[in-house]
Amino acid sequence: MTKAAFPSRPLAQLRGASKRYGATLALDAIDLSIHPGEVLALLGVNGAGKSTALGLLTGRLSADAGDVELFGADPREAAVRRGIGVMLQDGRLPDTLRVIEQVRLQSSYYPRPRPIDETLALAGVTDLAQRRYGELSGGQQRRVQFALAICGAPPLLFVDEPTVGLDVEARRGFWQVLRQLRAAGTAIVLTTHYLEEADALAERIVLLAGGRVRAEGSPAGIKARAAGKRVLARTRLSQAQLAAWPEVARLQLDGERVEVHSGQVEALLRRWLAADPALDELEVRPLSLEDAFLTLTEQSTEATLEKVA
Repeated sequence: MTKAAFPSRPLAQLRGASKRYGATLALDAIDLSIHPGEVLALLGVNGAGKSTALGLLTGRLSADAGDVELFGADPREAAVRRGIGVMLQDGRLPDTLRVIEQVRLQSSYYPRPRPIDETLALAGVTDLAQRRYGELSGGQQRRVQFALAICGAPPLLFVDEPTVGLDVEARRGFWQVLRQLRAAGTAIVLTTHYLEEADALAERIVLLAGGRVRAEGSPAGIKARAAGKRVLARTRLSQAQLAAWPEVARLQLDGERVEVHSGQVEALLRRWLAADPALDELEVRPLSLEDAFLTLTEQSTEATLEKVA
């Protein structure tokens, strides 16, 4: 999905935004926009600039250069921030307050909050309403933090690593709630280390590396940018022999088979079959989002190293 597909004014945007911490340039003149009703996944390894970008957009940080807008205004203004909900990766709440008290207090800060019962139900914490926050497990606390992010019925929601600490079933339930909010018109900015999560939820992905935007597009488009496929087979050749071939970009064991990533699949198959006529259980698959992420991140790192050199 390209920017041209969004005719409406962005809800939030960075234009040439930079942020430095001492000698470290966390963001380097990046452009980023969030549009009404979309789910945007912001991806990158630790230190890529994701948290800094969120900090600028939510008014917790100030840019050293460039422009930052939230609903057309300065996100550092308290009145402007009432239009967003934020679930940070490290949420700290009073241990002694009950869940219902936390939600009521947070809801009071918004002009038109979501009904309390609806908030509790969406976050899956109805049965925890009378429990004290400090008595909850890590996964339960994450759900309470999510309740506080959505209680104001914001048109724009930021969720930073929202499913950390949740089991598989709870994670899938959380995805369903995000889809429900998206269907009701809420725009969502998601940061996650679970690439399956980004693939399942996002309409648009922005990949950050070294404080810059390295790739942007739909999950399918991101996969297409990392040209290549995965080839799996049972072979008599050693990993060292395979790794020496120019057609092999990366390889790893997958059970009793070897998985090879290659951008020259036809040439790889010809060489492999000639070297090992007994090649068995051969399978060619497209790259996953995780494969594309690793490939594009490695390319960005190599380009940076070349520039420095």
